[in-house]
Amino acid sequence: MFHNIYDKSNLNFFFAIFFAYFCTNISAMAITIKAKFKCSSERISQVPKDNLKDIAFIGRSNVGKSSLVNMLTGIKGLAKVSGTPGKTRLINHFLINDSWYLVDLPGYGYARVSKSTLGEFSKLITDYVLKCEKMHFLFVLVDSRLEPQKIDLNFINLLGENGVPFGIIFTKADKLSQAQLNRNVTTYKKTLGEQWEELPPMFISSSEKGRGREEILAFIEECLSQS
Repeated sequence: MFHNIYDKSNLNFFFAIFFAYFCTNISAMAITIKAKFKCSSERISQVPKDNLKDIAFIGRSNVGKSSLVNMLTGIKGLAKVSGTPGKTRLINHFLINDSWYLVDLPGYGYARVSKSTLGEFSKLITDYVLKCEKMHFLFVLVDSRLEPQKIDLNFINLLGENGVPFGIIFTKADKLSQAQLNRNVTTYKKTLGEQWEELPPMFISSSEKGRGREEILAFIEECLSQS
């Protein structure tokens, strides 16, 4: 059970933020984003050296990560959307409101790699997620249309084993009926519940419809303000 190896003082803090956020009425929120590309890095030694925190996004190749980044920022084309899986191969930093970084990480699960413990995920990904002190919170994107994928579950377990604070965003919700979406999310929660005492924060999103934008941005804002 991953609750035995979690850094409770760190992760319970984020669960508290999640609870406090949902006790707030966000329906009237209109969050404005000013975003610009900062840099691309091929190793963590190249990421920005300032004190601004990173809020990072990762997921399987073709999960809709770039589309989500564009939806959250409200800037079409900020992150390049490609029909070729695995196209993002660098760590891309976008400066948000001159106060924090949105980080677009390379997708996993496409390249042919070794199947060792960390082999499913590139060294660039594991170095950043496990070693980069700037990373404040990580969103793992999963395709809401699919049953829980082994590679996603392996990555989530890796985060749990290392006490990395994270949440889950279900993407492409517009491709399902609400009943199908509810069933798939429930299945995902049940699967995680087999190993996790407490589930991470979860969000439903649709880049096509803009669904989830305010909820995710409000959570990030609350997360940063209480750090």
